Amino acid sequence: MKALVLALVGSLACVGVALADEPDACLEVASLARPEFGLPNVATAIDKGRRLTVVVAGTTSSMAPAGAETAYPARLQVALSSRFRSVTVKVVNEAKASQTAADMAGSFGRMLAEDKPDLVIWQTGTFDAIQGVEPEEYSAVLENGVDRLHSGQADVILMNMQYSPRTESMIAESVYDDHMRWVAMQQKVPLFDRLAIMKQWNDLGTFDLYASTKDAVTAERVHDCLGRLLADFMVEGIRLAEPPARETR
Repeated sequence: MKALVLALVGSLACVGVALADEPDACLEVASLARPEFGLPNVATAIDKGRRLTVVVAGTTSSMAPAGAETAYPARLQVALSSRFRSVTVKVVNEAKASQTAADMAGSFGRMLAEDKPDLVIWQTGTFDAIQGVEPEEYSAVLENGVDRLHSGQADVILMNMQYSPRTESMIAESVYDDHMRWVAMQQKVPLFDRLAIMKQWNDLGTFDLYASTKDAVTAERVHDCLGRLLADFMVEGIRLAEPPARETR
């Protein structure tokens, strides 16, 4: 069962035929990508006009079949660079297959020391659900991980799982999504609701997520849309940011 779910989750990185002709049709779901909390360290980096470093901690769905340059972290870097031309933007994709939230959190010390990120985008949930990690344990890992990143002077965006109509009845995604939402509210960090965004795309016919054919062109479009939505999400987070309470590096 786990092998089947993993195969289906992996295949969604190559989602099926796009139905919309309008290149920016995917941005019609922008109302679902609005942060509730600000990104003070990102705002400081932009305000100073210096280097902005973003690290993506994720799994298979943060990668793309056609290569790293087409995955949403790379597309995010392009989108941010076009918005903030005086800032050197670097997005580091630390995504690895088959990682639980605890596996990712174990690398945060090294990540903070080596990359010195202003922001960490933490995409997780699906593999924990597949592995049957206790939801309370999952919540505790998220809370401790956010605390660790904040102590390293990094803002955090939590990102939930991707939507797949093929796997939604196989794994208890909603339980882990609920726990992530609770942690985001408790820790006052933005939640990028990829699950709702992709479900809306599927419902609107923007992308047919049932047709998991190996369509690299469509996969690139999905990742590009996610990258642009994330960039807009960050811009709004900058606007919401208050002066950083934590010391800057």
